[in-house]
Amino acid sequence: MSSTPAPSSQPAAGGAASHPHHSPPHAHAADSRVPMWVAIALTVVSGGLVALQSRVNGQLARALDDYSVAAVISFGSGLVLLLVLAAAWPGGRRGLVRLGVAFRAGAVPWWMLLGGVAGAWFVATQGIAVGVLGVALFTIGIVAGQTLGGVVFDVIGIGPGGRRPLSIARVAGAVLALAAVGWAVSAQVSASVPLWVMLLPFTAGIGASWQQAMNGRVRTASASALAATVANFAVGTAVLVGVMLVHAASVGWPDRMPADWWLYTGGAIGCVFIAAQAVLVRRVGVLLLALGLVAGQLTAALALDLLLPATGRPVGLATVGGTVLALVAVALASIRWGRAKHAAPPEPEPVTGSTAAVRPTS
Repeated sequence: MSSTPAPSSQPAAGGAASHPHHSPPHAHAADSRVPMWVAIALTVVSGGLVALQSRVNGQLARALDDYSVAAVISFGSGLVLLLVLAAAWPGGRRGLVRLGVAFRAGAVPWWMLLGGVAGAWFVATQGIAVGVLGVALFTIGIVAGQTLGGVVFDVIGIGPGGRRPLSIARVAGAVLALAAVGWAVSAQVSASVPLWVMLLPFTAGIGASWQQAMNGRVRTASASALAATVANFAVGTAVLVGVMLVHAASVGWPDRMPADWWLYTGGAIGCVFIAAQAVLVRRVGVLLLALGLVAGQLTAALALDLLLPATGRPVGLATVGGTVLALVAVALASIRWGRAKHAAPPEPEPVTGSTAAVRPTS
């Protein structure tokens, strides 16, 4: 979790309304002080946590034989932890107050808070697809969606750092990552894995890139990663509870709850990596964040499937080769990008409710 700015740098109450076109003071400067290689390393670690959560939530869904209840347990437990932390930490409470002020002033439009919907879909697909595909193949589908989403969202400037032009190296890294996905998936397609199952993590990956961009903008407006993460979990939990009730009305409830404690840690893991991504996306951009997450996800997923397989299907050479190629893609995109400027400044836009409080101050 990121720390809240010192009182002298916090906007006064209502400040978001009186100056909606400015980011919270010093938020951009604080992000820029983090060395790029440190930000990339943290992104890779965060990606490893995503793969770990996929395994946990997939196993919970199998134990319950109900993906919707598993998803609510994951998101709901994370929300409870965040609310307890926000209640105990003054900085977290101040961040939530700032977010509320910015929302009422129109500085944070309602659609920015819908990153949690993408997070809910991500968790739901974990419960549906991980048991069929395994963590490695599921993660490869996520990677494809994240890479495509990262390219598109950086170009249109939907992230908190504004538009980021695509260099040749970054485009090459994205193309190489997609090639890695195709290589890794090829063996599984021939093994008659249903195409619709592979499409689930692909769509969840696109949603994950959008979620990271939205959470980053909410974090910028509130100057609090905790506030952005609470908003993400609150929206996602509400959506998943609705899905669970509809699902239970048609198929009933699980017969019993599993006794293994670690099956209930998915929410806590999600709290950590979603907060980390909300902080890191402003520093590295949506595309480089997605590619860094690729490296961590594929490495951790491959290790989990090799050491603790969730399916009876062995990990093939194509999956290993695709993972290695994806890591090369991340290195290609990140090394060149680390030498470039932080970001191209966003083009001037009219000051409206949809763009307020999220534009860089540099």
